[in-house]
Amino acid sequence: MNTKQQKLEAFSRLLDIMDELREKCPWDKIQTNETLRHLTIEETYELADAILKNEPQEIKKELGDVLLHIVFYAKIGSEKNQFDIADVLNSLCEKLIHRHPHIYGDVKVDNAEQVKENWEQLKLKEGNKSVLSGVAKGTPSIIKALRMQEKAAQVGFDWPTTKEVWAKVDEELNELKEEFAINSSSENTEKELGDFIFSLINIARKYDINPDDALEKTNQKFIYRFQYIEEKAKENGKKLTDMTLEEMDVYWNEAKLI
Repeated sequence: MNTKQQKLEAFSRLLDIMDELREKCPWDKIQTNETLRHLTIEETYELADAILKNEPQEIKKELGDVLLHIVFYAKIGSEKNQFDIADVLNSLCEKLIHRHPHIYGDVKVDNAEQVKENWEQLKLKEGNKSVLSGVAKGTPSIIKALRMQEKAAQVGFDWPTTKEVWAKVDEELNELKEEFAINSSSENTEKELGDFIFSLINIARKYDINPDDALEKTNQKFIYRFQYIEEKAKENGKKLTDMTLEEMDVYWNEAKLI
């Protein structure tokens, strides 16, 4: 692996390239925080996908893309005399030191859960009006629900055992079934569906399962199996629309065995 000096030189090289691109490249010249925003989101999702697939080389590549965006935003900030990359790094360092008093102070902790609890308490002391204020409004709904539940739990608002959470799942499922029986397209049905999904996310959290990862793995599994059906249909000169559900199910079950 690279030495610390080599890592610093590589980062310095990136900063030099960013300066040069911003000065000479027609595309890089015209970028703003606003034009980069959606690209940053896209790059973050690509990194998340590489992590989920456990592909080290892809993770390395996508980390580079995300890092480029961080350096790009800092470059734009420096041009506006707002902040530069050193300000970004120093601000992060100070926050990390402040929020780890068990490392840089005299606070004692016994486990990771206590570290998370202290983290939330420190954020409140820093001026956060709510424990939940750290959850960004634009966060995808499943992750938002998980993060809200985690943050609430860190200040004691949580079911004591999984038994109570399973009971809540059953309760929400029954309420959802009752609502569907009355009117499957009502606003209340949507509310009950949301409550049920929220309870499932809660049970996932209790068992240390990331519900977003779990759902994405199911998505990928569905994609593979459905595309297998498409391939088999093409091999047999058929269109999916001409196949019966039973015929498609045969190929679906074949894909499950692969």
